[in-house]
Amino acid sequence: MKINFEQLQKSRLFFTMTKDETETALSELHAQVSTFKKGARLLHAGDKTKRMALVLSGSVTIETNDPWGNRTILSHVSAGDFFAETYAFLSDAPLLVDVVANEPSRILFLTISHLSELNKTKLWVIKLITNLLHISMQKNLMLSQRSTLISPKTIRARITAYLHVMAVQKNSYEFDIPFDRQQLADYLNVERTALSKELGKMQRNGNITVKKNHFTLHTLED
Repeated sequence: MKINFEQLQKSRLFFTMTKDETETALSELHAQVSTFKKGARLLHAGDKTKRMALVLSGSVTIETNDPWGNRTILSHVSAGDFFAETYAFLSDAPLLVDVVANEPSRILFLTISHLSELNKTKLWVIKLITNLLHISMQKNLMLSQRSTLISPKTIRARITAYLHVMAVQKNSYEFDIPFDRQQLADYLNVERTALSKELGKMQRNGNITVKKNHFTLHTLED
């Protein structure tokens, strides 16, 4: 198992941890690295898991797929980010979502279901729990953000709200989004054809310039 420790220590979970502490954590948490092809399902709704995961390379989507073939994308998890930490810590709660590789991806799995049983006087355990709390709060913010994005009734309002958030996060009016057209429709909970039609209108009106997943926003000053 080849792991770049510098890469790990830049991630939120191992923040402030020394190399020795990181190595200890990987051993105690039974670290395992797996690779997945695009479209592979890493976790299924209904499964139970004892492992959280760090995306080392590539990306995954967190989504729900109902029995009638409808998909809703809840979030996009890129390299350096985590997923399944809440389910893994609880361990007996069945997943309500699917996790799907958005592209060829390399994933580090860590067993944290026994975290409460570890010696909490050890510095690496204290750091790990603190970092997990920070990750959990970040996830809550992300879920709250998505609720805000899909609350407007019109497609135009959902698109503009999403693009505004992306511009703030990227600190630029020109950026790439992590979704293709179908995924963006699933994320905003709208029909793809209606989304494409509205994006076309916004482009013709000079509000935006779109090329695949690359967007440029044209402000009133422009």
